[in-house]
Amino acid sequence: MKMELRKSFQFEAAHLLPLLPKAHKCRRLHGHSFVVEVVVAGECDPKLGWVMDYAEIKAAFKPIWEKLDHRYLNEIPGLKNPTSEVVAAWIWKQLKPKLPLLTEIVVAETCTARAVYRGE
Repeated sequence: MKMELRKSFQFEAAHLLPLLPKAHKCRRLHGHSFVVEVVVAGECDPKLGWVMDYAEIKAAFKPIWEKLDHRYLNEIPGLKNPTSEVVAAWIWKQLKPKLPLLTEIVVAETCTARAVYRGE
């Protein structure tokens, strides 16, 4: 049976969006409590009863979390313009080699605004 697992992570970070007009509020330095959802999908192992251990997802995401948490995102290589969309694709690029079953990255910058990336 095919299943999907979702594991959420939170990080705090500051950023600004340098390509926006100077008058736009997101052009100013500000911060968010970002929530990232890592989604994997695959066949459920008949013996173990799971697709994979959630601890594997956590271990794969930990080095990425350490690069993002309490950081200024614009200073991270590849995140000069750190929109939620760009952050989601950036996370995917780093995580996919470690998690071959990865199907989706969701990055929420507020409770009501999120970007979903499903790879290329």
